[in-house]
Amino acid sequence: MKRSAEANPPPMPENTTEGDPPAEPERATSRGARPEGVLVIDKPRGPTSHDVVARLRRALGVKRIGHAGTLDPMASGVLVVLVGEATKLAPYLTAQDKRYTARVVLGVGTDTLDAEGEITAAQPLPPWLDAELGALAGAGGPPGGEALALAAPRIAAAVDAERARREQAPPAYSAIKVAGQRSYALARAGQAVDLAERAVEVRSLEVTGASRGGPGAPAEGAAPAADAAPAAGAAPAAGAASATLDLELGVSKGYYVRSLARDLGAHLDVPAHLSALRRTASGSFTVEQAVSLDAGAEVLRASLRPLADAAAASLPVARLTENGARRARMGQALTESDFSLSPAHPGAAVWLDPDGVVVALGAAEVADESAADGLPAPSATRFSVLRGFSGAPDMRGNAAR
Repeated sequence: MKRSAEANPPPMPENTTEGDPPAEPERATSRGARPEGVLVIDKPRGPTSHDVVARLRRALGVKRIGHAGTLDPMASGVLVVLVGEATKLAPYLTAQDKRYTARVVLGVGTDTLDAEGEITAAQPLPPWLDAELGALAGAGGPPGGEALALAAPRIAAAVDAERARREQAPPAYSAIKVAGQRSYALARAGQAVDLAERAVEVRSLEVTGASRGGPGAPAEGAAPAADAAPAAGAAPAAGAASATLDLELGVSKGYYVRSLARDLGAHLDVPAHLSALRRTASGSFTVEQAVSLDAGAEVLRASLRPLADAAAASLPVARLTENGARRARMGQALTESDFSLSPAHPGAAVWLDPDGVVVALGAAEVADESAADGLPAPSATRFSVLRGFSGAPDMRGNAAR
């Protein structure tokens, strides 16, 4: 479990973006139009999200590329990669819910809260927990609802407590900044890091399987058997297996599944850590839509989802009139008369021109009741451009930005 600084960069938070856009716009190459759109990658276990972005920059021949929600090196699954103008969608796609499957090892804790870290605590499972895991393991199917409560009442209570969670303490090994420094850097240097809890929401959380571990079972991740009770920092026992809980969950932005493992263990009075994590969906993008990172450049380019399609799948859609599109490209405020299909609610929406081209992201303006000597603003709804997109000329012949 001992980390290597070079081989295993420190875990990053589940919901951040990486990738620095170039100082100047990119130009088409001899291979054709510059790649642009949203690419759903099935990230393998091992590389960081930044590694994936770097590989795709080379494969696609583009610089302006990022992603919508980091996956730790240990994790696999859906990584939404944004290419070209699609990078402007990052704040909105990053904020969307995520879905995961996860495996939690019970009886062993690590400093990073996952299998990449060093063991900080280990203990045999109490008899009641071993018995409940045995009941779940022998259930013959996903033990949900009343079946979970009957077979494993204390595990069911721990899961219920996590479903009700509204605030969560992030892991010390995360990229959150503390006094200008990354939390993981402080933790690696041996400093105590106490991060404030953050607002989160658990949309769903289900137990899908369990194991009691023991010497006869196949090893899971890098964790030692629960009854091995190694000393803190010790290497795991070869071939040993651990007691585990398998979970499926849907969560809001900012939720750390590593913290879920820690907190479930706390509910069950044992140390715990995350040994496997796979993201199955990020917003509307699912693992079924994902392409392998090892696919060739031609397949990757063909798998790019057009900007308009990807934006419309992730945000509400409004359609502009010709005049509305012209005004939006010039950054002017709009009224309802500038839309053939008005935004359905006051939040951010993607604005399409009559040809279906993305013109901007926009939203209704907040009425300024102090604008005219304390009198309310005019009742007609006005809409403002939040972010313009290039690719179509404005009335002055310039590219909208």
